[in-house]
Amino acid sequence: MRILKNIFTRNSRSTESGNFFVSVEKIIGFKPVTLLYYEKAFTHRSSNKTDLHGNPLNYERLEFLGDSMLSSVIAAHLYNKAPLGDEGYLTKMRSKIVSREHLNELGKDLNLISLVDSKVPSSHFGENIHGNIFEALVGAIFLDKGYQGCEDFIQRRVIIPYVDIERLEGKVISYKSLLIEWCQKEKKIFHYEIYDDNGNDSQKYFGVKLTIDEKVVAKARATSKKKAEEIASKRAYFLFQEKINKKGL
Repeated sequence: MRILKNIFTRNSRSTESGNFFVSVEKIIGFKPVTLLYYEKAFTHRSSNKTDLHGNPLNYERLEFLGDSMLSSVIAAHLYNKAPLGDEGYLTKMRSKIVSREHLNELGKDLNLISLVDSKVPSSHFGENIHGNIFEALVGAIFLDKGYQGCEDFIQRRVIIPYVDIERLEGKVISYKSLLIEWCQKEKKIFHYEIYDDNGNDSQKYFGVKLTIDEKVVAKARATSKKKAEEIASKRAYFLFQEKINKKGL
């Protein structure tokens, strides 16, 4: 802890002003005991900070810890609130709550990216930065306040405002998986054609054409192949929604 303190006090946001402390307190709902955990949670690897042993100081290890804590607290909540759910049901519901898409939404709602210490402009970050920082924040809270404090935060910021079991039961996790399952059951031939689609943009984009039974049914464009495939799949899903739902998917 002394090593961390020495590093952060050399160029600490909290020593420059009380803005970081106030912002963190507003987000988490209590006064931080050890602010250093939170400074680390909002430090991007591009800052190139290290401790005296040369170990990197950024949010990535806290992100791992926060991911585990979210899964644990959400699992306990579902176990208590869905007593008739079997293992498969509980796993599926937890996946919907802690999906990357949902965590990104949480991070955006809290505007966590505004507190990130980075040498990279925020416009260059990928979409997942929002969820990554949220997980790191949860990890920092666990180290600072223990399991109970971490559980209280997740209850207040995740479960109470966002977790509606009935609504989540109908939420689609992956349109691509759903569409592929339908195609396989109906013995339809599907194919995702991926190609570079940069145009005049400085950032790299990928295009995708989705064909079913040799007919193009949807197109999409995104900054990653996976995202482009998911968007195209979602468009195709709504095109065949009535037929797909009749099959009980």
